[in-house]
Amino acid sequence: MTAALNKVIIGTRGSQLALWQAEWVKKELTRFHPKCHIEIEIINTTGDKILDSPLSKIGDKGLFTKEIELALLDHHIDLAVHSLKDVPTNLPKGLTLAAITKREDVRDVFISHPQKNYKKFSDVPVKAKIATGSLRRKCQALSWRQDLEIIDLRGNLNTRFAKLDSSEWDGMILAYAGVTRLGFQNRITEILPFDIMLPAIGQGALGIEIREEDEKLKDFLQPLASEATTCATSGERAFLHALEGGCQIPIGAFARIEENVFIMDALIGSLDGKKIIRGSIKGNPDEAENLGIQLAKTLAESGGKEILDQIRNINYSK
Repeated sequence: MTAALNKVIIGTRGSQLALWQAEWVKKELTRFHPKCHIEIEIINTTGDKILDSPLSKIGDKGLFTKEIELALLDHHIDLAVHSLKDVPTNLPKGLTLAAITKREDVRDVFISHPQKNYKKFSDVPVKAKIATGSLRRKCQALSWRQDLEIIDLRGNLNTRFAKLDSSEWDGMILAYAGVTRLGFQNRITEILPFDIMLPAIGQGALGIEIREEDEKLKDFLQPLASEATTCATSGERAFLHALEGGCQIPIGAFARIEENVFIMDALIGSLDGKKIIRGSIKGNPDEAENLGIQLAKTLAESGGKEILDQIRNINYSK
């Protein structure tokens, strides 16, 4: 039986997308627990404050989660709503992911410049300028087309669309989930297939983080938890954890359950996209984490470790 709670405070970033996500969680929780008063508290994170540098140059350890997690540990808030792809695989001591929500479409999308006459990523001209703030997307885009010029892009979705529209760029790459959640789906010109662009670990899912000892809140959140998404993303996160990866390293993965079989595709890529190590694995969904670790080992031994070592050496020398 779900425990009764009188009041719950949700902590979130202040971006439009983060607020949409927090409001969605609030609405769903209110639907299941109509007598509980639920508030939203906005907390600024390091990733929100530093907008003039690429993410890869300002570190990747909890850029969008650290301050919110501190508020959790200080009992200033009761739960935190994150984009799961922003949540490091090592959580602070005393915190846990209590629920992972049903996933939105995990794919990335191509948004062409509105004044250009091409709509597909494969149709952009030679030396086209493509904007993205993700090393994972940059790596895969260059692997597909070495001639592309990648423009580093930061900011919320409204800012990104405004920058694209006022630029001479040819297009940009974003996550389908964020674009559709904020109502920009009419701007999508192509949903990119997995052979061109594997998503980030956890992309499309929300992770709800709480204090580990808060058993009442764990029960309270269970109606929002998706068993299939939790299983799939546990494999992806185990893969990422085994490689000690983060946003400074081009790693992509997509796991899912099909006919009660866990299937995962993943890649490790070089920063210039000239070398991509891909692999896949299948098995029992109950073994999702072990399968993710196995696939990480396979890709590392197939040349992935060499790529990762080179990237880390570059980062350490900066």
